[in-house]
Amino acid sequence: MWISRILRSSLIGLGAKGKNISTSKGLPKKLPIAGVQNVVLIASAKGGVGKSTVAVNLALAYTMLNSAFRIGLMDADVFGPSIPQMMSLEGIEPEVNEKNLIIPLQNYGIKTMSMGSLIKKDSAVVWRGLMVMSAIQQLLRKVAWGPLDTLFVDTPPGTGDVQLSISQNIPVQGAVIVTTSHSLSLADTRRGIEMMLKLKVPLIGIVENMSHFVCPCCKTQTDLWQLDDTAGSDSGAAKLAAEYSTPLLCRLPIEPMMSVTNDRGQPVVISHPDSGSAVTYKRLAAAVHDFLTR
Repeated sequence: MWISRILRSSLIGLGAKGKNISTSKGLPKKLPIAGVQNVVLIASAKGGVGKSTVAVNLALAYTMLNSAFRIGLMDADVFGPSIPQMMSLEGIEPEVNEKNLIIPLQNYGIKTMSMGSLIKKDSAVVWRGLMVMSAIQQLLRKVAWGPLDTLFVDTPPGTGDVQLSISQNIPVQGAVIVTTSHSLSLADTRRGIEMMLKLKVPLIGIVENMSHFVCPCCKTQTDLWQLDDTAGSDSGAAKLAAEYSTPLLCRLPIEPMMSVTNDRGQPVVISHPDSGSAVTYKRLAAAVHDFLTR
């Protein structure tokens, strides 16, 4: 892929020729992405909690708040990118404009870019930390993102190089933290929140994913991660939100259709706009918008 050669060339040269603007303490100076008004991270230190699903559907639901909104979605999961498949953009190679910037792919009205669009499918990315950080800087700086009202960034699991690189290089307006109420997920999510606080990234709130199941026949709701037998007791995610004085933005149910819509590249807010999940995503988008405009 010719665009991969351009990217590799940029990665090799990054930092070697003084391209980074640094502060007196040696850290990169935070500079906004040209034409991008807001950056929102979708984060959690725990893998498998549905960050990518939340990122895709939140971005799409955000466009439904106002048809004039210009929204972008960046897949920062360098080692396991899933956004191209979920946005039905697999196998499409982006072009480069006259300024040698990568033109984001578009579907459903969303500008999208992922490392998965720049490397061959099923290729293994085996990079050290500095290469990962350089790749993230390329996705931030070498993509023609603007003009955008909001760029949503799907971050990988963990508390490592990707999150550090993003927060040190650009202003971030806030983070949406995704978790389940399983005890193992909550423990890792707490570490993710602590990382955001150390990086001075404002917390927009917590999304409790896969929180409950609604019977399709009788419509009875069953909570999946009840911490005790007390009826109506708060979930683990709700208690975590209270611990950090941040709102529990929403509780997303488990719905069998979600795996199918993800695999087919048909996000639930598009394919099933009246479903419980889609309605909840629209409320989540409204809450994020309220945070960014308050």
